[in-house]
Amino acid sequence: MSLLIKNGEIITADSRYVADIYCEGETITRIDRNLSVPAGAEVIDATGKFVFPGFIDPHVHIYLPFMGTFSKDTYETGSKAALVGGTTTLIEMCCPSRKDDALASFDLWMSQAVGKSACDFTFHMGVTKFADDTGAQLREIVRRGISSFKIFLAYKGAFGIDDTELYRTLKLAKELGVIVTAHCENETLVAERCRELLAAGKTDPGQHHESRPPAVEAEGVHHLMTFAEVTGAATYIVHLSCQEALDEAMAARRRGVRVAVETLIQYLTLDKTDAERGNFEGAKYVMSPPLRDARNQAVLWNGLRNGLIQTVATDHAPFDFQKQKPMGREDFTKIPNGIPSLEERINLLYTYGVKTGKIDLHKLVDVASTQVAKLFDLFPRKGTIQPGADADLVVFDPDYRGRISAKTQLMNVDYSAFEGWPVEGRPSVVTVRGAVAARDGKFTGTVGRGQFLRRSPSHF
Repeated sequence: MSLLIKNGEIITADSRYVADIYCEGETITRIDRNLSVPAGAEVIDATGKFVFPGFIDPHVHIYLPFMGTFSKDTYETGSKAALVGGTTTLIEMCCPSRKDDALASFDLWMSQAVGKSACDFTFHMGVTKFADDTGAQLREIVRRGISSFKIFLAYKGAFGIDDTELYRTLKLAKELGVIVTAHCENETLVAERCRELLAAGKTDPGQHHESRPPAVEAEGVHHLMTFAEVTGAATYIVHLSCQEALDEAMAARRRGVRVAVETLIQYLTLDKTDAERGNFEGAKYVMSPPLRDARNQAVLWNGLRNGLIQTVATDHAPFDFQKQKPMGREDFTKIPNGIPSLEERINLLYTYGVKTGKIDLHKLVDVASTQVAKLFDLFPRKGTIQPGADADLVVFDPDYRGRISAKTQLMNVDYSAFEGWPVEGRPSVVTVRGAVAARDGKFTGTVGRGQFLRRSPSHF
């Protein structure tokens, strides 16, 4: 199997040039101008198009039992949607509940993906308790190729851990060189505010924001940073949504705390007024932390541009509007959280980031691919275009014009949070380890070809 991509403009996090890319088997072997066409090679003419390294989504939920239901995507539907949108690697949150066994849960999440994914994948291992046997189980999971944990400072009684468990998790992570990804809110403040709002008869989706305002997220970040400073653990704040939380992370970074920051494409493009829509439409836009006041969008874009924020993810968690979101019609705390966007992340980043001058093409690649690969022990196998790297490539057509619609999406969910939004540019060809997996909005790959990516910890 060989592939030659000719005449494309190669864009990486730090370079830009026109050249051909030759891929043999699953890796890139040559990059140069005017490469001859080897016998039997598949040739793709990328004239007038960009060629990006395959994009990596560092925060998705494919298999997710949550709030009495399950997220709608499977690895078959989710990986197809990812590939059509230019994402060639998924990092899924393995999220057992507090009552579940960590090692058995890891095996369960693996079973949902192995032989069923069309793109490559790995996991953040959720630590939702720290019992007597947890340390040994986490060591075994790291031995099997996982180099990141996930903790929740929210969802009290379900996923959330207490301070003793937080300390022990961070201590173990420091010892093992594992990076700890963290959902930062204050679970007690959230629980008390939810109780008060419901008692006052405030039950609509817009109240979700009021149950966890920016100060609650900022306090969660501050709390994590204190424990990270004491333990020396490397941390990664997932789905940061607002200036107040970013300020706390930056204050810690100035003190020498090792912290990376992720934001979401939803926070960059949507705002809290979407969750306040009438007729229960706002339920489509309920997630945690919630969509914020629009003033935060400039803060987050600036944070990306200036390197304060390292990555852009989706926290993809698809729940149907017609049958699942209504679980919370009379009580906003029962609305399944999530705004599905796995398929649209790159198109939205390009259209509303690059085309509007908020970020450039190099920053697009950096925050949606290269930094993810570096943080999570995948670089340079993933996240760049160079000989020896996996041949995960996105030939991107900047001249495409279209609109987002649930009618045409591959995500297995009955609505789009971006219904009718125009996009400028989209992937025209997407490859996974040298094989074409998507063309012009259509999946053309092989379900089950995706590989589990073993990672070794490097965050000492």
